Amino acid sequence: MRLDATILRYLTKEDFRVLTAIEMGMKNHEIVPTPLINNIAGLKRGGSYKALSTLHKNKLIYHDAKKYDGYKLTFLGYDYLALKALLMRQTVFSVGNKIGVGKESDIYVVANHEGKQMILKLHRLGRVSFRTVKNNRDYLKHRKNASWLYLSRLAALKEYAFMKALYDHNFPVPKPYDFNRHCIVMSVAKGVPLRQVEAFANVGEVYADIMNLIVRLATYGLIHGDFNEFNMLVSNSEKITLIDFPQMVSTSHQDAKYYFERDVQCIITYFKKRYGFESEDEPPTFESCVPQFKTYSLDVEVEASGFTKMQQSEFEKLQAEFEKHRIETEGERLNNDEDEDEDEGDEKEDKDKDEDNDEDNDEDNDDEDNDEEDNDEDNDDEKEENEDENTQIVDQQNNNNNNNNNNNNN
Repeated sequence: MRLDATILRYLTKEDFRVLTAIEMGMKNHEIVPTPLINNIAGLKRGGSYKALSTLHKNKLIYHDAKKYDGYKLTFLGYDYLALKALLMRQTVFSVGNKIGVGKESDIYVVANHEGKQMILKLHRLGRVSFRTVKNNRDYLKHRKNASWLYLSRLAALKEYAFMKALYDHNFPVPKPYDFNRHCIVMSVAKGVPLRQVEAFANVGEVYADIMNLIVRLATYGLIHGDFNEFNMLVSNSEKITLIDFPQMVSTSHQDAKYYFERDVQCIITYFKKRYGFESEDEPPTFESCVPQFKTYSLDVEVEASGFTKMQQSEFEKLQAEFEKHRIETEGERLNNDEDEDEDEGDEKEDKDKDEDNDEDNDEDNDDEDNDEEDNDEDNDDEKEENEDENTQIVDQQNNNNNNNNNNNNN
């Protein structure tokens, strides 16, 4: 969905009060009833109805009247709430073009009052994960406060917390400036994605820098979890900048070894396939880094930034439940496709049988027509024979009459 920040100029205080009221109501409702929106907004003389009409017209909210009359926020409406907060803090003054689209995020160029350019990242979880799902239903059942917006907010909070902790310890990451809801404002990182680099002046050095970065993260008690060519930027001087942290986990995580080894193997495979490079050194192992894990931990800094262990646990549970539902949904879709294929096969067989029956009927009809033609020919032959006999009889009678006449004359 395209973010058009110009609409911010025309939204009134009442519009944002109603928009905030819907956000508050969504903590306990998937679809917020209209009377509840009126009560939370506290506008007099039906002011909320006018605001609802304006917001719905600009696609900031979604109207649902299947069970009862109510509304819910769209991602665009959530964008405007976050941008309004960042504008009030004077973090963002203007919004520029979209410069990147991820599978679960959109990237924009923004600027502050001084004209300094920054990056605005909008998390949009659920956009690709459930492309086959047409209706936004309650996937979490008993978790009434969870939604795509809430999960996107947790992802942004987690990324901001890890980015701030890493930047404070001189890791090659963008500088985080601010965040609100599902939005993060960070510095502009120089470079291009690793996947766009065709060749290196010293590919072995770049490979070693990346492996050292994985090990250094581990010594600080962190594992990236999604270390690939899409999440690294390479500058002209072949320096690496790490981006995108929603998958990052602690080394004390139950699956830490699996994530660590997957990150290492991903880099080995990519450099071998893309650049034909294979290092002679043994790759780092999880066990070799274990003694160093306790030298320093970033858990305290991460919690101080706002993303607590409880939120980490909740975020992981939500991701696991969403992934489980995605697998079930894909299974249902595949089963439906198989059923459709079987139905098409049965229809084809029935059609072939009908065609065979039609051919048999046509052959029978042709045989009947041939029999009728033979009968007609026999009848014609009989008719001709009868006509010949009649002609012979008439000729004989004429001859007899002529003989009789001749006798009388004599």
